[in-house]
Amino acid sequence: MKLNLKRPIVFFDLETTGTDISKDRIVEISVLKVMPDGEEILKTRKINPTIPIPLESSLIHKIYDEDVKDCPTFAQVAKNLDQFMKGCDLGGYNLIRFDIPLLAEEFLRASIDFDLDNRHVVDACRIFHMMEQRTLSAAYKYYCDKTLENAHSAEADTVATYHILMAQLDRYQNTPIEITEGIEEYPVQNDIAQLHKFTFQKTADLAGRITYNNAGQEVFNFGKHKNAIVEEVLQKEPTYYDWMMKGDFPLYTKKILTRIRLRSMQSSVS
Repeated sequence: MKLNLKRPIVFFDLETTGTDISKDRIVEISVLKVMPDGEEILKTRKINPTIPIPLESSLIHKIYDEDVKDCPTFAQVAKNLDQFMKGCDLGGYNLIRFDIPLLAEEFLRASIDFDLDNRHVVDACRIFHMMEQRTLSAAYKYYCDKTLENAHSAEADTVATYHILMAQLDRYQNTPIEITEGIEEYPVQNDIAQLHKFTFQKTADLAGRITYNNAGQEVFNFGKHKNAIVEEVLQKEPTYYDWMMKGDFPLYTKKILTRIRLRSMQSSVS
């Protein structure tokens, strides 16, 4: 099967120093760009994270400080990577909760404004969990009937994710699921926009600190103001903005918070 694409999609996977999207850094990135005509462009490179790689992380992905000491930093490759991904939809495995937020942080540190506007996002992990519920290695075995060699290397995981998605399309295109009681839909289709709708859980800030309520308004998703409308909190308690901007929150969260604050200030003036 060939992916039905209206524009290129980039599958990617990160190996990192850890799992804290605010503090941790990329040590390896692999990107697989699939063009509408079926052409595949695979690029993988190690990155000097500029901070020590904890042993517990190295034991998982087998990348140690010595392996990356002479590699470029993310800031040095950011511009070319941004150009490679520009205008592309995004695909991966569990990328919504981790890979995209961490990649966004790295881009912002390199002064490149990365966001998801006008992009579709397809998460093969979400399809797997919604349709079968299970890990990348298990998914590869289940869908492709192959053992995933070199698991936790960015390249192996990236290519496996692409193959898993193709197998999912073969398996589920004619499989209905009950969305609401008595109503069935066929959510897994060879259409990137439909897969985006099925797999992408939209939050305002990628990290999930700011989400949306049923009315589409940004609300806090943590702390004493959980479920409160962000604009209203900032108006009633202006110091909360300062506290968050000085706090240990992702740069992307701070960017979105500032955007909401400026929008609120402009609407109050007008």
